[in-house]
Amino acid sequence: MRVRTVGSRADTVALEERFVRALYDEHGAVLLRYVTSITHDRHAAEDIVQETVLRAWRRAGRLVRDGRPLRPWLITVAHNLAVDWQRRASTAREQASARALDGIAGADTLDRALDAQQLAGAVQQLSADHREAVVALYFRGRSVAEAARELGVPPGTIKSRTYYALRALKLILEEQGWTAR
Repeated sequence: MRVRTVGSRADTVALEERFVRALYDEHGAVLLRYVTSITHDRHAAEDIVQETVLRAWRRAGRLVRDGRPLRPWLITVAHNLAVDWQRRASTAREQASARALDGIAGADTLDRALDAQQLAGAVQQLSADHREAVVALYFRGRSVAEAARELGVPPGTIKSRTYYALRALKLILEEQGWTAR
């Protein structure tokens, strides 16, 4: 591509327009295919090709004086811009993914919920008397005396029912695969 020296500003603008059009005509399609193969995003590729040509236009004088073919320089610039775009897109996706997980129960919360569900199922397998004693003491936070008054039995009975209930509960949970921690 040859560029001639001109004197007036109007001639310079016309020359710059011809330079940019010539770049697009000669290299635009190749650059677009190349950048699209990197980004897999046609719109991003078009923006990157436009930025590549803009950078060539800003360096037009040096590029023309250099005398070397423009395509390798254009491909290198387009490649670097495409890689930068991919990095930014990847970072944005990672940040969006991290924000998407905010407010969702974490692994610990989920584990506790599953444990509670299994425990509730195991407690349901206890006899009614044993279940009432365990629920009063461990789930409602009652003292032995309060549980005895609430259930209408002596405190010794609450202690005895709780003892046998916990032994039975341990066996039920071991059958379900729970291990002592």
